Amino acid sequence: MSARVPSRWGPRWSRWVGRFLARVLWRTEVRGRDNVPSDGAAIVVCNHVGLIDGPVVHGVIPRGSHFLIRKGMMTGPLGAILNAAQQITVEGSGREALAQGLAVLRRGDVIGVFPEGTRGGGTAEAVHGGAAWLAIQSGAPVVPTAIVGSRHTGESVNVWPRPGRRLLVAFGEPVTLTPPEDVRGGRAKQAWAAERLAETLRDQVTRTLDTTDLELPLDDPRREAREEKDPA
Repeated sequence: MSARVPSRWGPRWSRWVGRFLARVLWRTEVRGRDNVPSDGAAIVVCNHVGLIDGPVVHGVIPRGSHFLIRKGMMTGPLGAILNAAQQITVEGSGREALAQGLAVLRRGDVIGVFPEGTRGGGTAEAVHGGAAWLAIQSGAPVVPTAIVGSRHTGESVNVWPRPGRRLLVAFGEPVTLTPPEDVRGGRAKQAWAAERLAETLRDQVTRTLDTTDLELPLDDPRREAREEKDPA
């Protein structure tokens, strides 16, 4: 696949907006910044809890980054900002977004992905395979990242927290998803990488929760919606 490569200019200014939100509007503790490679391609994968996860993580990554963002977020005033920031729109099958993401990685820059696909409980119980595909195709290391505090139990997934809220973003040690020799074939390698990525992200979320008094929300709006649609 070939695709337009998002400009580096967008993250150069937009990460400072995210940093202002993370550090000034909210009180964000950042751990493991050194785990993000200082140069070369890298894929930051993070659990997804609330509306502000994207700008906060984008702001505290110590380099410019391009996040994969679903099309529904890329409309109106917010969409105009995200597009100007050269973030990557995911629509349809996501093939074009993945192609752009791979081009960014081959350029030696950072891609950000919320592999759960949407906001919810943030436990990374289930993840989509896009980030794993990017890791296999590029060989770039994956940096598992946990965010906690951006949504509390009972709050909407669209909540904009009050100023001063405590947040925590923790970057884990990078992992290279290299399938073992006995895993052969594209689909098998993709499945192996997706499961390994999910385990790595879940482990990072668990380790982070074990070392803070902040908590993930106990409710998951996605699960409630699924149960209403398909009751047991």
